Amino acid sequence: MVSSLRTHLTVLAQSASLYPSAPAFRVPVVYHRTNQIKSWKVVSYSQFESDVELFATYWSRTLAADGLAQRSVVGLWLGGLTYMDVLHIYGIARAGYVPQLFSLKLPNPDIIYELLHKANARALIYDAAYVPALSGCHVPVHTAVDVHGVDLRGARVPAMTDLGTVKRTDTIMMFHTSGSTSGSPKLIPCSYGWLDAIIIKAGQVSKPISSNRQDVTVFIGSMCHIGQTFMFLGSLQHGACTVQPTEITFSSCELVDMIARCGLNRLNQFPAFLGVHLRNSRKDPQLLVQLCALDEILYSGQPMAAEDEAWAYEHGMKMVNLFGSTECGAMLLSARGSGRANPPLRPMAGTKYGFLSISLSSPSSAATSAHTNAHAQLVELVILADSPDCPDPSLRAADGHYHTGDLFVEVAPGAYVSRGRNDDWIKSSTALRCDTKAIEDNVRATCGDLVAECIVVGNGRPSPVVFVEALVAMDAEKLRREIVRRTRQFHVRRYVHERITSARMVVVVGRGTLPRTATKGNIRRRVVEDMFKVQLDAIFAS
Repeated sequence: MVSSLRTHLTVLAQSASLYPSAPAFRVPVVYHRTNQIKSWKVVSYSQFESDVELFATYWSRTLAADGLAQRSVVGLWLGGLTYMDVLHIYGIARAGYVPQLFSLKLPNPDIIYELLHKANARALIYDAAYVPALSGCHVPVHTAVDVHGVDLRGARVPAMTDLGTVKRTDTIMMFHTSGSTSGSPKLIPCSYGWLDAIIIKAGQVSKPISSNRQDVTVFIGSMCHIGQTFMFLGSLQHGACTVQPTEITFSSCELVDMIARCGLNRLNQFPAFLGVHLRNSRKDPQLLVQLCALDEILYSGQPMAAEDEAWAYEHGMKMVNLFGSTECGAMLLSARGSGRANPPLRPMAGTKYGFLSISLSSPSSAATSAHTNAHAQLVELVILADSPDCPDPSLRAADGHYHTGDLFVEVAPGAYVSRGRNDDWIKSSTALRCDTKAIEDNVRATCGDLVAECIVVGNGRPSPVVFVEALVAMDAEKLRREIVRRTRQFHVRRYVHERITSARMVVVVGRGTLPRTATKGNIRRRVVEDMFKVQLDAIFAS
């Protein structure tokens, strides 16, 4: 039976056939003594496909020796920021296994083992350059090595999965929520049908700017998260080139080098990192010219700082705001270069979303309402059950739909502006989520004799910061250190971006200092962010 489903592997095969000699990647070649970029190595589409086959052959032989059957789940604990990482991820899939992707931002092996167990995984592959030697793992463990040069004579890779034999609901890969719930991220099983829908949406986002030239873009994040996976699927199907930066927080100098030597014309970045280039362009006229000349600057994951956004639009930069999530990929998109800051967003074509009215009476929406016109109706974005990108049923509500928790105001028919969330989550500078309520509850449970009240903030910051109103007369520095000591075991199980591990990240204020709502006395998280912005800036500048 012929299937209409597409996967990342069928997209690669098609693009390698259509664009065999076109650059698929540009990889930096660095002088090790100076860390300067010597050149940008080109990896063609045909070479990329050949390398995936090579890595698939290696893993097929290695995992078969462990007794793994086809379609077994295999964990990959990688940085996800290099071409080599892409080869391991695609190679495992090409070998017939289901990759379960872990980011290095989840550094605790015990949590990895628990998630492997939940997914019924049969092996773990990890990057030995970042992760210490593992012990106590209940499944076979292998290091992610460069298999170029490995003798694979006699080894074979199975034929590509016949998509006519799989169900749309079968799992093809697994991600995890970017924040922890009850001490651990949640599994996000991704089906063949879901991936097919994601490929269609990615094709819309990455539609070529011009038919006369190849688009060149850059990693937005780790391939172990949906953001880069999604953007790469768009680039892959249109024969675009993806530049691997030396680090995800690459400098403005490196950006200019990518433009000059790699031909980069579409910049994708999280606002916290893009903001660095925008602020640098205020004092660097040449950088400003380069940014304005880009065909597109796509930002996603969190709101952009108002001053950065205003600067970009005032100078005519061709900005695009993409609103998405791990569970659904891209959901809403603004028009390119709409001419004004905070542009309205519209649902992706082919999706079925609901925008359901919510009550403003609940405590969770009280802070949000402060940022919303009193007469505007807040609505929640809901992915309907029959939308092709609706995530796994295990993530849906009792009504069968997926409730995102993201709030909007409709500013024109079918056009929406974000108004935050209806829960207690914030997003870090890398657009990964953090459950503030879990941290606050832990502080109250472990430090109830020291702390009268607390609130966790940190939207767009590398890590959260907890503000506490002291219950007892105690030296502030001593109190900060004691809070960190008592909460250490809680934080060791969490993602790096969710942790409070330094006394710097604890701010002690006087009783009654933190702003509260007039009716119920709830501390207003967003107002605390604004009120203490200078102090927060200083914490992360040190």
